Amino acid sequence: MQPLILLLAIATSLATAHSEVLPRAATTITIDTSKTYQTIDGFGFSEAFQRANLIVNLPAAKQASILDLLFNTTTGAGFSVLRTGVGSSPDSSSDHMNSILPKNPGGPDKVTIGGSAYTWDGKDSGQLFVAKKAQSYGVGTFYANAWSAPGYMKTNNNENNGGYLCGVSGETCSSGDWKKAYADYLISYMKFYAQEGINFTHVGFLNEPQNANPLTTPSASYAGMLSSGTQAADFIKVLYAELKSANMSNIAIACCDAEGWNDAKSMTSQIKSAGAESMLGIVTSHTYTSNFNGPISTTAKVWQTEYSDLNGGWTTACELPFCFHPTTSFRLCTRYSSGGSGDGQTWASAVHNGLVNNNLSGYLYWVATQGGGTNEKLIQTSATDYTVSKRLWALAQFSRFIRPDATRIGVSGASSGLSTSAFLNSATAPVYAGALVVPALNTGSAAQSVTLSLKGFNGSAVTAWVTSQTQAMEALSGATLGADGTVSGTVPGRSFVTFLVSK
Repeated sequence: MQPLILLLAIATSLATAHSEVLPRAATTITIDTSKTYQTIDGFGFSEAFQRANLIVNLPAAKQASILDLLFNTTTGAGFSVLRTGVGSSPDSSSDHMNSILPKNPGGPDKVTIGGSAYTWDGKDSGQLFVAKKAQSYGVGTFYANAWSAPGYMKTNNNENNGGYLCGVSGETCSSGDWKKAYADYLISYMKFYAQEGINFTHVGFLNEPQNANPLTTPSASYAGMLSSGTQAADFIKVLYAELKSANMSNIAIACCDAEGWNDAKSMTSQIKSAGAESMLGIVTSHTYTSNFNGPISTTAKVWQTEYSDLNGGWTTACELPFCFHPTTSFRLCTRYSSGGSGDGQTWASAVHNGLVNNNLSGYLYWVATQGGGTNEKLIQTSATDYTVSKRLWALAQFSRFIRPDATRIGVSGASSGLSTSAFLNSATAPVYAGALVVPALNTGSAAQSVTLSLKGFNGSAVTAWVTSQTQAMEALSGATLGADGTVSGTVPGRSFVTFLVSK
């Protein structure tokens, strides 16, 4: 059989099979605006370790296109949070994040806010460029996160391979106590950005302190710093006071970007015991070594600030004979629902779990762009082009429509295989103001007809958007708003649909 005939035969067979998977009887899902949960701060990513330069160095047309993919609230993901890496390296070799104070100024008492010893190159490894572009799209949440203090502030005199911040509980250095100096260092970094028109809303001072021990983690040869929750509390108290003194108390302190969810629970408990919880703006965690297993006990908001499929191979062959979107240039050769750890469906399930069962207020993927052959990124880049994964579109089903300051509201009645959540946007949101957003993920093979019964919300119109193996957040026909205010629609098998009900 000739190749073209074979492809047509396969496509016809698949279409026939799909048509035989008929929708089930309609399931009524109740959306109750009187039941409210956490406030959503947003969704985003980082471009730390010089990933931002991949965007900076793209040809102009491709650069504009990739920025649209990331931040446009009409055609892209509409991400609303950007996490920048605060550098601690004395150089910019390899993918190092360069420090604004690369040399020891002569002791902790020589470090002040905005002192003359600082070095600011106006680029920050491309991160300032991306931040300014993000701001032009309306992004207003910027998280400055340091992986480590500069080496001379640490017990091992090295930004890499562990070491503690000099002066925290149980850790002393002959050079003195560097807690206040480190706080002033972070504040100075944020002030450089403020001079460029970017105002940080959150600041963190650790990244995966559990992964920074070279004795237990030989791969910890990049910037990182050890800390317990108690030691973190020591620094939080100093940073809180320094922010207040600098009239920057509006910037929320984040801690501790723990390697796993259980680590975050443990560190938060220690911070509470040390009397520093009230000084925290957000608890931050990753889920590499332990996954979500119930909300963290804290009065602070909670964000998942990093996770990705670090080792899975980037998919280069389609499961279906449709390698290009029919009306755009986006390649669709990255899988959505094969069950792998890098699939879009897998990530949609992870975000749903985080938001609904673990009360997350923010969800950040690791990096947006990167080269190489793993699923570590959302978009695979080369010197001149890029390929988009279905992970980006799975996240976009949440991030485009659920805007900062939205409130998660009550949902009941979803059938087996259908993960449904609901969010009410603020009436003052710049886009999709006052809208009701209902993401519905169908992990089964059969289509599911749904009726959304809206309690306490009167909609004026409804639209629906779908991501699947062959679709990348496309408009989905068939969603209707009844005279009684109910919404009716269908969620195809192995697809992710977001219903947007306008106020």
